[in-house]
Amino acid sequence: MFVLALRSIRRRPGRFLATLLSAFLGAAIIMTFNSMHDTAGQDGVDPVSSETLGTAAGVVGGYGTLLVFFAVASTLTVNVRQRTAELELLRCSGATPAQIKRMVVGEAVAVALVGAALAIGPAMLGGRALLDLFQDSGQVARSVDHSFGPVALLSGVDITLLAAAGAAFLAVRRVTRGRRERAGAKRFLAYAALVTGALGACSTFLFSATDEALMAAPAYGAILLSVGFALLSPRLLKGVLARLPLSGASGWLAVRNLRRRADQLAGILVSLIMFTAVSTATVTMQAVESDAVKASGLVKSVDAKNLETLNLTVVGIIAVFVCVMLVNSLYAATTYRSREFGQQRLAGATPGQVLSVVAAEGVVLTVTGVFFGTVAALAGVVPFTVVRTDAVLPDQFLGVWLAMVAVSAAATLGTSLGTARRVLRTPAVGAVAAAA
Repeated sequence: MFVLALRSIRRRPGRFLATLLSAFLGAAIIMTFNSMHDTAGQDGVDPVSSETLGTAAGVVGGYGTLLVFFAVASTLTVNVRQRTAELELLRCSGATPAQIKRMVVGEAVAVALVGAALAIGPAMLGGRALLDLFQDSGQVARSVDHSFGPVALLSGVDITLLAAAGAAFLAVRRVTRGRRERAGAKRFLAYAALVTGALGACSTFLFSATDEALMAAPAYGAILLSVGFALLSPRLLKGVLARLPLSGASGWLAVRNLRRRADQLAGILVSLIMFTAVSTATVTMQAVESDAVKASGLVKSVDAKNLETLNLTVVGIIAVFVCVMLVNSLYAATTYRSREFGQQRLAGATPGQVLSVVAAEGVVLTVTGVFFGTVAALAGVVPFTVVRTDAVLPDQFLGVWLAMVAVSAAATLGTSLGTARRVLRTPAVGAVAAAA
């Protein structure tokens, strides 16, 4: 089956580009930050510099691992869902479910290996740039030289391959498992994440304003709440659509399409919810902390500078991966609807009317994702602000929130409308015939 997987990649390389991009970015980030372990392990590195480099590698490396898994899982889930007919044909031809799983996992591992190999060069350059950043901010001594060694290389390759294999296995397993079993497990995990996140956010009130770990509880609380909302995204979307008073042909058709495809659009909502929650909460709390330190007249310690650098870096990484996941999911979902668009045009709809339906769908998805992401973010921001400054909602929140909403809307609407416009270039008869 591995030979069949390689032939499948060679025959249709285009459908694996999103997986390749996710693996490449993930491996590059993991290698970049884990090269700090190699750098810290050199002879002559002082303890303060070693601790700073080790902390950066550990924290961001852990986030990078999770993001690689989610990004690859998102791309592979879309890929496997669109290959349902092909996989069913293989089963009818005599292939067992185990053989199909090995084929899909083999495809993912082969693509991830190429992505990891391509990431080595950029990771070396990124590691040097990251070390320069730490040195410019005074967190690492100027005498420390960058090292890209076995820790960076092996961790990047191993984590990327394991994440790709695990994500591929879960993606193809969803096709064969019972829907009720999947729904029950997801519902349990969602409620567990919501309860744990709420408890984490509430535990912020147990800290004092000067505790170094004050930001950890609300940050993880917001993350877990966003995960819980993300797991419940199909049900949340259906609940919003049931109460949405859209009028007009475009609005009615958009709501109807979203209701029918709510389960398939879960990946898009997952990206929107988690990006809005994590980015808004982290950047806002870091801004509140920085302003509080500045107002007190104190100078930031090395640990405080490390935390600020890591927070902003994590937000940047999340933004990149979420944009990749959003663009891939929306591109695949919109391209897959070429026959639907062709049928609408044959029924009398103009290209402008089709685009208006796509735009209405994008607006509904964006508003839904941003709303629940904002709820999760506020659950972390408000307790932190109350404890740190005695205020309820910080002044920095609105500006940060508007920036994150702008990024979400631009990625969602830009990708969906751009892809739909490209699909509509194909004549309606040709689109229907090609997809038949």
